[in-house]
Amino acid sequence: MYKDVLLHIGGEWIAAQSGRTLDVINPATEDVIGTAAHAALADLDAAIAAAEQGFTIWRATSAYARAALMRKAATLIRERADAIARIMTMEEGKPLIEAKGETMLAADVIDWFAEEARRTYGRVIPARAEGVYQLVVKEPVGIVAAFTPWNFPINQAVRKVSAALAAGCAVILKGPEETPGSCAELVRAFADAGLPAGALNLVFGVPAEISEYLIPHRAIRKISFTGSTAVGKHLAALAGAHMKRATMELGGHAPAIVFADADLDAAALILAANKFRNAGQVCVAPTRFLVQDSVYDRFMERFLGAVAQIKVGSGLAEGTTMGPVANERRIPAIEGFIADAQKHGAKIAAGGKRIGNKGYFFEPTVLTDIPITARVMNEEPFGPLALVNRFATFDDAIAEANRLDYGLAAYAYSRSAKTVTALGHRIESGMISINHHGLALPETPFGGMKDSGYGWEGGAEAIDAYLATKFVTQAS
Repeated sequence: MYKDVLLHIGGEWIAAQSGRTLDVINPATEDVIGTAAHAALADLDAAIAAAEQGFTIWRATSAYARAALMRKAATLIRERADAIARIMTMEEGKPLIEAKGETMLAADVIDWFAEEARRTYGRVIPARAEGVYQLVVKEPVGIVAAFTPWNFPINQAVRKVSAALAAGCAVILKGPEETPGSCAELVRAFADAGLPAGALNLVFGVPAEISEYLIPHRAIRKISFTGSTAVGKHLAALAGAHMKRATMELGGHAPAIVFADADLDAAALILAANKFRNAGQVCVAPTRFLVQDSVYDRFMERFLGAVAQIKVGSGLAEGTTMGPVANERRIPAIEGFIADAQKHGAKIAAGGKRIGNKGYFFEPTVLTDIPITARVMNEEPFGPLALVNRFATFDDAIAEANRLDYGLAAYAYSRSAKTVTALGHRIESGMISINHHGLALPETPFGGMKDSGYGWEGGAEAIDAYLATKFVTQAS
């Protein structure tokens, strides 16, 4: 049921020139379920040459025609959603319902950017002299190198690919080696919709080798990366050394503040669902829970009750609400965070252990009373770990929310208009969701500040990074 994944270069699905492959492992069974072609420098050269040819054709395609083709790709994604979701669950582990939701959202993202393609307006600036015309025009920036992670194999790729294609750019997509199949299906939808050969190319391989080769290459004019802050800083520095535009969507450590006047039932249910979605492997997952003293016990009763209802199992099994973590290395990483937190005095309120010895399953875990000196309070845990501490005053909560250099997402629950207004001003985060979980819709900006990166991957702002502004002045 899982097909080996090939490279997509110049409109063709091909093996790596060396014949090398990478194993794809099902995290629920630890079985090798397929392979992905392993690109080397010769394959990257072929992808660059193909992208140069594809860009020549695609940039000359009208915005109207680009939009029509993209909408066709979105339709194909929806038609194939069940099959694509099953591939994603097999290679990444998330429950089938989450995989299906991610796939359907990808189609919405494509549709959104298809419409944005037709609205890349320039402007006319009134001139100071008669007979002079001053024009501002928008042009595609060029060939884009996009680097995407394994936790959302389609969602992270589709934002970059759709914005770039809408602007008229060509793309070399470095997909996730651990979850290549569903990402390949995204590319297949565009290819089957009639995208010109070379306008979208897909490679897999050693991430460092690919990025170190593509980013300095003279043909590449823009990069977009989603991943850890450490890697992002390195790639941003490399891009800067070669004067390449860059969009960086990096790590997070989102605070979730529950005030005394909050709707505790809603807060507990929404936060539990979003903390343990995709086994906590979500850059915007609520992580540092800050609960006001007077409602701490009541919130914890509700929150732990919601956590107890989570059913861990294979993402393909009926009723599963949390699958395994996506790869073997996450298990010792999570165990290390927990052990270190306990050494610092933290308590385990729920979970704390691996489940069984087959598959990368881990209990939904809640830690309480965690000193800020513990590693997990300072490093992104990227797993099913909820960290719950108390706070006394509004200023205490803000101080902890802003303590770290991360600034991707933040959450808060309060019925006070004054508190809600103040939160929007005081929290240092690219995205703030209050009294609900409202992030990552196609039409809304998605991005961070501080060490969580820069640039946007949603909303009207996202396409700007793929457009070059040119000023043309002429006299009659």
